[in-house]
Amino acid sequence: MTNGEVGDLMYDVFVLVIQLAGPLLVISMLVGILISIIQAATQIHEQTITFVPKLLVIGIILVFSGNRMLEMLQDFTTRVFRLIQG
Repeated sequence: MTNGEVGDLMYDVFVLVIQLAGPLLVISMLVGILISIIQAATQIHEQTITFVPKLLVIGIILVFSGNRMLEMLQDFTTRVFRLIQG
């Protein structure tokens, strides 16, 4: 593999990480902001209140999009092994 191919592979890894983790992180952040607004309005400041909704939302997202994420990882892994093979 040349330096250019390694650079392209590293770029593809970065894009894949953003595609896989981005939706989870953004939605978790939005749920956290929504819960903290509710906490500020009700003056209930308990840290565990934000944990459970985030956990549930992430679990639901993984149930519905986990298959697509796994397919993306499998395709990338197959591509890497083919690059190694030659």
